[in-house]
Amino acid sequence: MFQWPPKIIFCFFTMTSADVVLTERIALAQGDGDGKEALLITLNRPSKKNCFDERVCSELATIFHDVADEIERYDADVRSTDNVDDDDDENNEIIRHHHRGLRNRLVAVIFTGSGESFCAGADLSNPPNPLHQSSDLSHHLRWNPVHQMGRVGVPIIGALRGHVITGGFELALACDILVGDVTTSFRDTHVKFGLAPCWGLSQRLSRRIGPGRARLVSLTAHTVNAHVAHEWGLLDELIDDSASREGACSDPVLDRAIELANAIAANDPLMVRRYKRAIVEGTNVDHIRGLQRERELGLAHYMEIVGDGQTFEGAKGYITDENRPRVSESKL
Repeated sequence: MFQWPPKIIFCFFTMTSADVVLTERIALAQGDGDGKEALLITLNRPSKKNCFDERVCSELATIFHDVADEIERYDADVRSTDNVDDDDDENNEIIRHHHRGLRNRLVAVIFTGSGESFCAGADLSNPPNPLHQSSDLSHHLRWNPVHQMGRVGVPIIGALRGHVITGGFELALACDILVGDVTTSFRDTHVKFGLAPCWGLSQRLSRRIGPGRARLVSLTAHTVNAHVAHEWGLLDELIDDSASREGACSDPVLDRAIELANAIAANDPLMVRRYKRAIVEGTNVDHIRGLQRERELGLAHYMEIVGDGQTFEGAKGYITDENRPRVSESKL
């Protein structure tokens, strides 16, 4: 068991109403004293249940792109310090220590949402272009946040509360570890509105919970509550938010994500990155082709329907209809 509370130097941050995605470096106390950090990324549209529009999608893609590039530079530093001149041992040790600090600074990413929900999917008043998000062209993948998340070499911890729906479900599945509380619920509504997944849901969900349960979730569009999600392995940890933890932040799910980041920081950072890579590559032998095929199908689907003027309007009308049937509890 992990010790509680973890030694956290700070866990609060300032924000402005204009920020749709917040980022903050959290200093961690674990590790070798070289300033280990976790990057906290927060979707910040609580009044819209953190639904993402074109701007949110673009900002997420940029943030994860920059994080991935930073981690790649860490590994480049490993190779460069391996090639220093062995004739000056004292000076070389200083160089190696400096590079160890630089390349080991960021050890984890925590991805969460402000307010009561993680992410309830796309904002249909200004959704990301589905043709671009389904594309395999490099200049489109640059602005695909889930593709950029897949490039990040350190663990991504999803701290989930409330709604995790469709596109938000896909963002969650792109994380390495998922932590939630009893309010967390998952739903895939692609088939309900005639939309195609293009961020990996058709591939990643079956790898987490098995193909039978994945078909049950996606083909019925039913809600999966937190207890079922935890039982099936969709949530890696289910947090009891009634527990009082002295000195903790106000959010038990975020507390636990930071605790896990601290536990990761206590280990060898290079081996953490290489171990994550081994796990990902080992499970992705056929996964890459599956993701590519999903994007191909999504692109063909959206090329057919994107100009019909009906699909997105039908989904938008359903969401804004105050008289629509409400799901009071999980059907799974």
